[in-house]
Amino acid sequence: MKSKSIIYIKSANQVVTVKGASQLPKRGRDLSELGIIENGSVILVDDRIAFAGTDDEAVNYLDTVTGNVTTINAAGKVVTPGLVDPHTHLIFAGSREKEFEMRLQGVKYIDILKQGGGILSSTKSTREATLEQLVEQSCVRLNRLLQHGVTTVEAKSGYGLTVEDELKQLRAARRLNELHPVDLVSTFMGAHAVPAEYKENPEAFVSLITDEMIPLVASENLAEFCDVFCEEGVFTVKQSERILEAGKRYGLKPKIHADEIVYTGGAELAVKVGAVSAEHLLQASDEGIRKLAGSQTIAVLLPATAFFLMEQPARARTMIEEGVAVALSTDCNPGSSPTQSMPFVMNAACITMRMTPAEVLAAATINAAHAIGRADQIGSIEAGKKADIVLFNASNYQMLQYNFAVNLVDTVIKNGRIAVKEGVLLGKKTASG
Repeated sequence: MKSKSIIYIKSANQVVTVKGASQLPKRGRDLSELGIIENGSVILVDDRIAFAGTDDEAVNYLDTVTGNVTTINAAGKVVTPGLVDPHTHLIFAGSREKEFEMRLQGVKYIDILKQGGGILSSTKSTREATLEQLVEQSCVRLNRLLQHGVTTVEAKSGYGLTVEDELKQLRAARRLNELHPVDLVSTFMGAHAVPAEYKENPEAFVSLITDEMIPLVASENLAEFCDVFCEEGVFTVKQSERILEAGKRYGLKPKIHADEIVYTGGAELAVKVGAVSAEHLLQASDEGIRKLAGSQTIAVLLPATAFFLMEQPARARTMIEEGVAVALSTDCNPGSSPTQSMPFVMNAACITMRMTPAEVLAAATINAAHAIGRADQIGSIEAGKKADIVLFNASNYQMLQYNFAVNLVDTVIKNGRIAVKEGVLLGKKTASG
């Protein structure tokens, strides 16, 4: 009989469990309830969390289990659930640093897109890349996310915009999920932009998405969610609803890029179609926020995107006070948020959106898990959940946000195995395994 693998994390200054919201996302004041255990311990058995409590309680619990024990002294450290990144465009080729300089010279993001840049530029690079090249380039970004404490990532397609290239992106995500310790959750987003070849007939492209792309994605089980960029000059509310409803018919749960650049009613549409999440929301209306508050749709806010685009961020305080379930994400992508640092996103949420350190930690763990339908497995330190744990070099959770733009991650444990130690990635994590 195989001996159990036990990791005993002891003497942490704080174990931040984020307990209490596995069934429902945290809202309002509950977003600040972190379930902190001072001088705490966590015990992992194989790939699951077995125990979280005080040091004294942990010693008693250890007497009840047998196996090979690895002890980690977490004195002076904060222990949290693995961070969850619920909105990324991880799988792509190329980069767009020249557009960054253009925007600094005053060119608007939407105007760059109209000139064939933006998403369409990344589309060209992604179409030209092989599946193997996409996996290799994306693996580098995934490694950085892991080193910054992220243990689960949502990855969207949307830089192919042809049937074969969209499938190629999703197949690359599937392969990377098989090779890499970080879990990838795939989202089909063929409705990311209207490609140049359909510029004069966007309705035909919508039909391509609904009639060909979605059925093929579903037939290969390549995605769990369907997303759409509901935005002026991209997809209208009517087109977005048509795409999301088509996805639902094939078992793809809806998500929506909503009210990012101008108000379109995207938040309201998210509620109407029962979207798992509405994302961006910089221009969401008061009515849209109220509707989100009365729904199960998670508001995934992306402060690094607003920061990089030099735009006013989403109204996080209003959303929280109204009772919206708020999550945070990097929006890792080549054009509007080329970052792989969830800790920086959490810093930015405090500094630019006036969220508190407690709120951002819950938003980056349990609520982010809800945004990808994984809250029953990840996002909090509770017995039975996946053994996804981060140790930070901080004496309390507030220090994580006080020391902004610094990676304080010391150790990352993924599925019960140490993946990062003293900030260094362990083992061979490349596209070949």
